[in-house]
Amino acid sequence: MSRLNDLPALVLQFYTTASYPCSYLPEKLARSQVATPSHLIDTNAYSELVQAGFRRSGAFTYRPDCNHCRACVPVRIIVDEFTPTRSQLRVGKRHQHLVAIQHELHYHPDHYALYLRYQVQRHCGGGMDCDSREQYRHFLLQSNVNSRLIEFYENGQLRMVSIVDELPDGISSVYTFFDPDISGASFGTHNILWQIQQCRVLGLPYLYLGYWVKQNRKMSYKANFQPLQGLISGQWRVLDSNGTDYEQSSIDN
Repeated sequence: MSRLNDLPALVLQFYTTASYPCSYLPEKLARSQVATPSHLIDTNAYSELVQAGFRRSGAFTYRPDCNHCRACVPVRIIVDEFTPTRSQLRVGKRHQHLVAIQHELHYHPDHYALYLRYQVQRHCGGGMDCDSREQYRHFLLQSNVNSRLIEFYENGQLRMVSIVDELPDGISSVYTFFDPDISGASFGTHNILWQIQQCRVLGLPYLYLGYWVKQNRKMSYKANFQPLQGLISGQWRVLDSNGTDYEQSSIDN
C-alpha cells in the first residue's frame, strides 16, 4: 500500500474501521482504511486516492486494510495495449445493438426495479437484495466526483445500468447491474468493453476495475481483460490471467 504522506496534499484524515465480516471471503474478517472528510475529496483528489488503491461506495472512500491478508488487489486495464479475445469479440457482436445513453446521476424507478431484480437473482442473500430506495440512492447516486450514469437499451428495453467515474487518468468502474433474465447474454463483459472504448475516445490510459480477489469466483472475469495491472506493495505491476505478478515471477525464477 502507498504511504499516507504520498496521498493528496489536502487536509484529509484517515482512520481504520473495526473488523467486520468480509464480503469477498465469507470466512474472514475485514477492515478498511477510510479517507475523510468526504466533501474535500473532489475528482482530482479521488484520482490520486484511486491510484493508491482506494475506491468509493457513494461518498464513502476506502481501501482494504486487513491484518495478515492482501487478497484484495486493486486492478486496472492498460487501455492502449488491450486486444479483445475471440470470446470477447463474440460478446461485442452479440450485443452490438445495445444503445448507450449517458446521464448525470439521477434516480429513476425503472433503474431501481432492475437493480432489485439483479440483486435477487445474482446476489441473493448478500444483503443488497433487500436495499430500500434510500440505500440504493446512498450506494450509487451520491458522489462528489465527476460521475456518469449510463443506460443500455435493446429494442427500447432497459437492459443494463452502469455507474462510472471519469478521472484525469482513466475511468473508474463503480457498479453495474443488468437484466438477469436474458438467456445467453454477457452484459457485464460488454459493459467493460464499452468502458474501454470510452477511455479510448476520451484519451484516457486506464480503466480501473476496483478490487480483484483470486479466491472469489465472481471476480474471476476481471483477469480475462489483459494486460491487467495490479497494485502490489505500492507499485502497479502487470498480472497474468491467473493473477501472477509477472515481475515477481521472473525474480522467483
